[in-house]
Parts: sequence; structure tokens; C-alpha cells
Amino acid sequence: MSNPQNKTQVQLVEKPTIIQAAGNKPKQIEEFIGRVNSGTGEVSIARMKSPAGWVEPGQTPEFDEYTLVLSGMLRVETRSRSVDVRAGQSVITPKGEWVRYSSPDEPGAEYVAICLPAFSPTLVHRDEA
Repeated sequence: MSNPQNKTQVQLVEKPTIIQAAGNKPKQIEEFIGRVNSGTGEVSIARMKSPAGWVEPGQTPEFDEYTLVLSGMLRVETRSRSVDVRAGQSVITPKGEWVRYSSPDEPGAEYVAICLPAFSPTLVHRDEA
């Protein structure tokens, strides 16, 4: 991988970095582009694989999140509604809105999450346990 700070060159991202996930069950996060894997603060792109029954803590992030579900179903809850996002569908959650993600059904969900600016533990503002 080339120097992530040199933005005048094409940067090949050879493989993702596995990131530890929050939630009641293990979820796999593969960050392809973002603060950890490519040194990119403007955007993060990650593939998520969450098992059936997985629920993460609610959060009020300082980033917009664009999510494309590849397989299964991802539930997206806000204070005013709940949306079931199925394979081939996508959802946009704006920064500053409380949101909680889960994959209640078998076989779980696989999805791609794009965050603007890039995901950061300091920007996600998860609910207290």
C-alpha cells in the first residue's frame, strides 16, 4: 500500500483491516477505506457481516451513513420509526440522528457501510451500556 498521506497518487488497498464491533454478538467489520486501513478521514467504506440476533447499542453519530444491504435484512431504528432494509435496498441515516442497527432474522445480514466523514469511535457517540 502506498503512503496514505500522498493523495496525488492512486492508492491500491490490497486488503481490509478487521475492526472490533460493538454489540451483543460478534460481528465482522472489514474496513477497506477509512482512518485505520487507508488513513482516509474524509470517508470510510466497510463490509459488515452480522449474525442473526445481533443488536448494537444506539448511537448519535457525527457522520452521515449510507448503507447497502447485500444479503439478509438489516433493521434500522430511529426515535420515530423502524425500517427493515433487505438485500438490494439501501438506507441513508443523517448525522445527528439517534440510530440503532440490528439483524434480527436468520441468516443475519451482509452490508456495505459508507460514512462521511469516516467512522471514528470519537464521532459515533454510542449510548451508555
